Amino acid sequence: MGDAVMAEFGGAASYLRKSDKERMECQTRAFDIKRECYVPDPEVEYVKAIITSRDGAKVTVNTEFGKTITVKEDDVHPQNPPKFDKIEDMAMFTFLHEPAVLFNLKERYAAWMIYTYSGLFCVTVNPYKWLPVYDQSVVNAYRGKKRSEAPPHIFSISDNAYQYMLSDRENQSVLITISDSEKQKKALLAKPELSLKHRIKENI
Repeated sequence: MGDAVMAEFGGAASYLRKSDKERMECQTRAFDIKRECYVPDPEVEYVKAIITSRDGAKVTVNTEFGKTITVKEDDVHPQNPPKFDKIEDMAMFTFLHEPAVLFNLKERYAAWMIYTYSGLFCVTVNPYKWLPVYDQSVVNAYRGKKRSEAPPHIFSISDNAYQYMLSDRENQSVLITISDSEKQKKALLAKPELSLKHRIKENI
C-alpha cells in the first residue's frame, strides 16, 4: 500500500505508514549485517553499535554515542536489515529480540506512528497528545479491510472483529490491557503480566 493508496487516509496517512520515499531511502542505506548490532547500556538500556573486533567470548564495539566498549558475546544482538526500519508487524523481523522491539517502537513513536503489530497483538504507545488518526475519514478507510491490507490501528482490530462476527456468526472478544512502567518492557515482548481492564463480548 503506497502513497497513492494511502491517500484514502487523508491527513492521517503520515501518522500510519512510511512514505514511498522513506521506504526507498531505507532500502538503499548502507548496512553490514555482520557488524551492526545492539549492546546493553546502563543509561538507556540498549544502544546501536558496530563490532570492531572479537576475542573469544568478548566483543569490542563502537557505540552510536562514540564510546568503545567490550561486552560479552551473549550481550550482542544483531540489528535487522534497513528494510525492517519502522516495520508495522514485528513478527516479521529477521532477528526478533528485546532491543529490536524497543528500537522499532521508539523509532515509530518518534514519527508519531503509535500503533504497531506484534503478531496477534497491537501495541500502542501513548503519545500524550491528540493525533489526527481518529476522524470519520479514517474510520471509513479501515472499514471492510483485512488487517494485512491497512496500517496498524485499533480501528482495524475492531472492524475485523465485527466482520468476523458477521461472517462466522460467532462471539468475538477484544482484550485491552495496560501496563505500568515496570511491566512495559515485558508487554512489548508479548510476555505481559498485565491487569485486565476491559473485555467486550457481543452476540448476534
